[in-house]
Amino acid sequence: MAVKILATALLIIGLTGMLGTVGWILSRGNKNKMTRLFIVCQMSIVMWLVSQLLILFSVNDMQLKISYLIGYVGICCFPSFWLMFSAEYSETSAKFRKMADFLPILSVVMYAAIITNPLHKLYYREFGINGISYGMLFYIFQLLFYIFIIWGISLMFIRHSKGKVISAQSMFLALAALVPLMINMLTLCGVIKSEIELTPLFFAFSVIMVLVAIRRYGLLDINQIAIQDTFDNIETAAAVFDTEGNVTYRNKAMKTLVSAEYSHISELCSALSELSGEVIDFTGNSAEFSVENERYSVKKSLILNELGTEIAEIVLISNITEYFELAQTEKKLSIEHERNRIAQEIHDSAGHTFTMISSLAKITQTELKSGKFTEIPQYIAEIDGLSRSGITQLRCSINNLRDDEFMTSVTRAVKTVTDAVRTVDIDVCVQGTEDSRYAFCIRQIYDSVKETVTNTMRYSSAERIDIIIKFLGDRLELYIFDNGKGCGKIKENNGLSGIRRRIEDLGGTVKFSSVEGEGFTTMIKIPVEKG
Repeated sequence: MAVKILATALLIIGLTGMLGTVGWILSRGNKNKMTRLFIVCQMSIVMWLVSQLLILFSVNDMQLKISYLIGYVGICCFPSFWLMFSAEYSETSAKFRKMADFLPILSVVMYAAIITNPLHKLYYREFGINGISYGMLFYIFQLLFYIFIIWGISLMFIRHSKGKVISAQSMFLALAALVPLMINMLTLCGVIKSEIELTPLFFAFSVIMVLVAIRRYGLLDINQIAIQDTFDNIETAAAVFDTEGNVTYRNKAMKTLVSAEYSHISELCSALSELSGEVIDFTGNSAEFSVENERYSVKKSLILNELGTEIAEIVLISNITEYFELAQTEKKLSIEHERNRIAQEIHDSAGHTFTMISSLAKITQTELKSGKFTEIPQYIAEIDGLSRSGITQLRCSINNLRDDEFMTSVTRAVKTVTDAVRTVDIDVCVQGTEDSRYAFCIRQIYDSVKETVTNTMRYSSAERIDIIIKFLGDRLELYIFDNGKGCGKIKENNGLSGIRRRIEDLGGTVKFSSVEGEGFTTMIKIPVEKG
């Protein structure tokens, strides 16, 4: 009686533990295939434990038969689903896992052979409350049972070994299946003799192993699964090494990038060096290398625990080909932009300077022919000043420097241009009041006026230029009119296109208009924030 009470208590403990484990997994795990297979394994054991409780209290052949049939549901399912779970957990090949999906058919065949035993007597030669004797099928099924469980354990050991060290998760899961298996084998061989079935009782021990794997090492925990799935599916190649440099984890991207086998961080360096044809080491925290037409960046980081002690190193290898090419393209664009800037500024400043020098030279020639020499020294001095200024502006353009002494207001910038002109009469009319809100466009107005006046002096044969500046509160308007020969068709080359680009970059608009024989007009409007 005491043995029966003890057996009942142990079975209830085991049953409670198993159901608690299933509940924990359902609350913490996700719905992936590995989780579902593990739950089926646990429920198979639950069925076995339930049957053992019923067997203890069976008093006739029918009750005993029903109790055993309930237990055999779990017994037939467990080995097949255990091997399927082990294959999934150990990340065996897709082909093997697909073949393992057919194992439940074998479980159905085994159960069918058991429930039809009265017809063929191959599983039980005798079955009743007074005694049980086994037939040939019983030992065949037991052998398959052992093979599948040992096979699953071997998959864990092989797949999750680190050199000669088995991972903690694999150890606990293997013990959870191996200990009851050993007890079952010893019982069948007659080494262990007991009035009750000891195998399911030792699944109470299995419960402890599984709970440790769940609580201590995060087995089937949704966070760990999510993190591992994320690492496995990211494009960045990742590898983790322990404090001795031994590899503990490689994601799929790392396995694809470096297919050669390696177990130490130094071997990874060698494999990368051979792959790229460059010398690569991890003495620094980062490096770059190329493989064929792809560019990669290597980063090494230390993993510290809460006490600041190093516990691991992680190596990340990212494909930076796209960013590398973008950087090269950006560099080329930057050079092209700088070349265009210098060309535009030289066109604007040098063109204006040479035009002014040319006009002063013409005036000087006219004065010489007329015999008037009093103002010639002044013209020569102005030509010399313009030449020096032109050289200075050229140097500034090349070195991206600007002489901004006159850039204190729009009005002053415009008059700086007009005051230097000698051969054309220029009148500047200012309407409204200028304040600091207009300062953002001083440079653009100066360059635009300079380009327009230069074009007028070069091509229009104009005698007069009128410039109107309007400060209207919400916008700035600039009008430039000349009385030159005009043109029938306006072609926007470097000068005019440069004006348009400057003004449109500020959100403004530019309009050029001309009628042959009636001069040329430039109209500029730039929006300004209201005060």
